[in-house]
Amino acid sequence: MTHDELEEAVPLYAAGALDRAERQALEAHLLSGCQSCRTALKDYQSVASLLPFGLSPTQAPRALKSKVMAARNPDPVAIENLLKESGRPSLEPGEWMNHLFPPIAPARSLSLPWAVGVASVLLISLAGYFFWTFSTRLSDDVMKIQQLEATVAEQSTKIAMLKRDLSFRDRSLADLQIEMQRKANDATEIKSQLLDREVELETAREQLNAAMRGKVPQDEFAALLRRPDAKVVSLAASDVAKGASGVLLYNPVTQKVWLYSANLPECPTGTAYQLWAIDQRPVSVGTFHVDAGEMAHLLVKRLPEFEKARKFAVSLEPAGGRPQPTGPIYLAGQRSS
Repeated sequence: MTHDELEEAVPLYAAGALDRAERQALEAHLLSGCQSCRTALKDYQSVASLLPFGLSPTQAPRALKSKVMAARNPDPVAIENLLKESGRPSLEPGEWMNHLFPPIAPARSLSLPWAVGVASVLLISLAGYFFWTFSTRLSDDVMKIQQLEATVAEQSTKIAMLKRDLSFRDRSLADLQIEMQRKANDATEIKSQLLDREVELETAREQLNAAMRGKVPQDEFAALLRRPDAKVVSLAASDVAKGASGVLLYNPVTQKVWLYSANLPECPTGTAYQLWAIDQRPVSVGTFHVDAGEMAHLLVKRLPEFEKARKFAVSLEPAGGRPQPTGPIYLAGQRSS
């Protein structure tokens, strides 16, 4: 039997309502030292001793006296049976526990209402004790459940935070991969532009060397071609000058621009080509004239505003030039950063 079952059997033991096996099991449990069960048994025995006083007095039967007197001369067979039963491991209810918890001898002067009141108080006290024990256990269980729920909620919050951090890191990694791909594409494009610039510069050098032999100081022109900081702007032909081309070189030390143009149409009478440096508004750099049969031409001018200009163009204007472009554009190009 479990402890709870043995504890529930204590009032039945005090009332003598247990069978032999249950009585022996409870007695062995009490001898093991269970203080709560021993205290409960003592209280129930005290209540049980008061229960006879709640009965109404009755007249003893006339034959009772003769039976009592006959008991003074007991039957030998009955005595032998009693001696045989004396070796049993358990006595009748109430007798075996008298040496542990001597029952309280009820006072014969007690009245029935007083006995009922005492019994009621004891029963109420026991009920209150059991209710308090049940409430305490219930409170402990509720507290444990609340602690478990709080722990589960905390762990759920941590898991949600970890998932959010993982998602953020995944997005950051994807953005980083996209940015690296973009930079790789930019580097490839810049490399391609640099190769194109090198080809253009080499072509311009060859064309200028072929066209300008004897027209400009060779040492100055050769030094410009060798300068790594020389700026190069390619000028493309418009629809009115198909087949024409131009290259603009700038020396940052002397602040001179060298315009080499090729295959421009012959200038009509009273007209000239005019070079423009364009930022917010066009600024005239200088004019030059292309005669009949002239395949190439070189214009050298000082231009301190070169770094400010973003675009360059060549237009056909009246002889002597104009403050602003008025004629058609023959060549145009944009300076790279």
